[in-house]
Order: sequence, then C-alpha cells, then structure tokens
Amino acid sequence: YCLPQSEPKTRAGFLKYSREITLDPNTVQKNLVLSEGHRKAILIFEDQSYSHHPDRFTGYEQVLSRESLTGRCYWEVEWRGIGVDVAVTYKNINREGNECRFGCNDKSWALECNNKRYIFWYNNIQIPISGPRSSRVGVYLDHRAGILSFYSVSETMTLLHRVQTTFTQPLYAGLYLSGWFVFGTSVEFCKLK
Repeated sequence: YCLPQSEPKTRAGFLKYSREITLDPNTVQKNLVLSEGHRKAILIFEDQSYSHHPDRFTGYEQVLSRESLTGRCYWEVEWRGIGVDVAVTYKNINREGNECRFGCNDKSWALECNNKRYIFWYNNIQIPISGPRSSRVGVYLDHRAGILSFYSVSETMTLLHRVQTTFTQPLYAGLYLSGWFVFGTSVEFCKLK
C-alpha cells in the first residue's frame, strides 16, 4: 500500500498533470455544436440532425469527453454565457430522463457555475459553494486516491470543493450548458501545454 501523493500546491504543479481533453461527437446533445477541434461546445437554438447513437444525450444539453480519465490529471475549462456544469462521470450514466443530468445520480459529480454562485451536485444533493467568481474552472483528479477537486482559476487558484471517495470505473469529463432559453453559452477545454 502506498500513501497517495499530496495534491499540488501551485498552478505550475497542477499543470504537470495537465491533460488534453476533446469532446465525443457521439455523445453530444442536439442543441450543442462542437468547434475548436472538438474542444468547445456551444449552445444553439436549432436542433442539429445528429445520427442516432446509444451514447448520445437526448434530454439535457450535455456532452462527454472522448478520453477516459484515470491516474492523476488536471484540466481547465473557460465558459461564457448563462452558466455551465463542469462534471466528471462514469460512462454508464443514463442518456435520457431527469436522472441523466450530471450530479443528479450516483455516477457523476458536478460543479454548477453561473454568474451568481457555485453549487456542487452529487446524487441529487446540492451544496452551495462560496468562492471567487471566475470564468475559468480547474479540475484535479487523482483517480486512485479517490480525490476530485474543483478550483476557481484567475491570477490565483482557489479551492472551491474537494471530494474524497472511491472511484470504481474510469471517469469522463462532462459539460452541461444551461441556457434557460438564452443561446450562445459556450464552454471549452483550455489548451494548457
């Protein structure tokens, strides 16, 4: 048994674990379009005529990463608009119905970010989070140690919420773009290298 390595203390330390993440077009819901080499998702009004795929979300405006996440990894997302949920999830999350929303089940963990507040969601329980507003969120995962941390990133990094649990499957990064009928919200995985 080896003790888990401690979480990095500086952004430079986190960046050593930075992971390039792209979005899986087979999972993207019909009111989202992908751009920037599948690193960015944009919420639009017109339904897209995507082909049927068993991995595609049919209700909520959600999309998963193409890459599975194990080991230690770090990524950042930049968002604009009304609000987004930055999530990690097991691949076997439902693709339809209310329980497919990130954080509304026991297969996903989500940080809801909007211009007013942060809320952490897991298993349909919400925890209000205080912390500095930023359009950039950092996510650190140590899969083996069961650590998932969300950071507000600006000139400094501020820990918003940390989860200590046991992950039983590989994880995928997830994004939910909550439009409330205001379109143009976007979120993208930042290039860190």
